[in-house]
Amino acid sequence: MSTSVERRLRDGRVARLRAVPYDDPLARDLVARVQQEYVDRYGGPDEAAVDPAEFVPPAGLFLVAEVGGEAAGCGAWRRHTEDDGGPEREGPVVEVKRVYVVPAFRRLGLAQLLVAELEDSARAAGYRSVVLNSGDRQPEALALYEALGYGPVPGYGIYADEAGAVFLGRRLTGPGEERSWAS
Repeated sequence: MSTSVERRLRDGRVARLRAVPYDDPLARDLVARVQQEYVDRYGGPDEAAVDPAEFVPPAGLFLVAEVGGEAAGCGAWRRHTEDDGGPEREGPVVEVKRVYVVPAFRRLGLAQLLVAELEDSARAAGYRSVVLNSGDRQPEALALYEALGYGPVPGYGIYADEAGAVFLGRRLTGPGEERSWAS
């Protein structure tokens, strides 16, 4: 991904997406907001281990979105190192993390823009598949990923056997190729 890209939201405003280090002050603020969302929905933060170094290109990426100079959202990917199977996976896999949109900027298409940029940058870095985990108390996120062609994949990590955990993924494809892993 270049230094930054601009994309138009449904309401006509422009979102500026740019890569920053995971420990950048803006990234830390947005991650804190994500964690508060988890506390509100699940009663506690995400306890999966996260090392800021995992989000340094080309092994990972952390994006922030700003609209009119305001922090509007974020999203990231990192190399997925677990052997979690899946016959459709051809080549290295990334894990999407921390996709979040500030409430004032929701329902404008920003989450879709963030995910598209994450997928494009992962594909450009040579990755061929993406996985993520969410939860059943995030119906908006689950609807987004379903609409984007994500389907069920085997569980992984500390939430692999957790009730309510949802694991999704899909192949990162080129033009004209089938996208979904869902059957």
